[in-house]
Amino acid sequence: MRFAMNHIAAPKVALVEFFEMAKRLGSTEVEIRNDLPDVMSSWKAADVKSAAEDAGVTILSINALYPFNVWSGDLPAKAEKMADYAAACGAKALVMCPLNEGRAVAHSQVVAALDAIKPMLKSRGLMGLVEPLGFPVSSLRTKKEAIAAITEAGDDGTFRLLHDTFHHHLAGETEFYPQRTALVHISGVNDPGLLVGGMLDAHRVLVDAQDRLENLPQIKALLAGGYAGPFSFEPFATEVHDLADPEAALAESIAFVKAGL
Repeated sequence: MRFAMNHIAAPKVALVEFFEMAKRLGSTEVEIRNDLPDVMSSWKAADVKSAAEDAGVTILSINALYPFNVWSGDLPAKAEKMADYAAACGAKALVMCPLNEGRAVAHSQVVAALDAIKPMLKSRGLMGLVEPLGFPVSSLRTKKEAIAAITEAGDDGTFRLLHDTFHHHLAGETEFYPQRTALVHISGVNDPGLLVGGMLDAHRVLVDAQDRLENLPQIKALLAGGYAGPFSFEPFATEVHDLADPEAALAESIAFVKAGL
């Protein structure tokens, strides 16, 4: 099992230190972000590439292009800018998230967006990681819907699924697509008073014994189905971001997951 580190697991740790921390934790794969922290706006791509090479880590993705499925306004320019940056910094993929504002987006629009972004990715040797968001207000909640759009856009390997254990649980999905999945995000929710429909990013912590999202069964199902990619920690809760020793907390979560498998 391969663990990876999304920078949001320790957003207050500077980029170089984050890369080095990931390596100490046994993770040679990392994800950088354009929000928290906003690496794209604060680092030159070439410097990110050098820092990753010096630390001995691979940049899996930039997280995230939003809303990828509404191909209008400034999104095409934003997508091209992100693709340029990803290629220049040595990232392998762009994470692509759908509109999450309570407005429906037609299947045909999702396919059109994939058709439009595909040449940008292919010309730069990048992959597009389509991440359904399980929130009730999301315009693309399930992996089944995502696969249908990817298939219609021409399933040549440019697009793969990003399985997020939080969003899988929120969407009520029971199907796993390990052979179509290139990356898995893991996080837990341990607040016993929350209804599933009220779970938000702010509730996402590191996976522990109080986890309500069934991370361990999800991970087991993916591995049993042949998934061989990385599992990347992606907690959003401020109590995780404010930890004095995020490295120790991540090491503890890694140990818990390993023991549970």
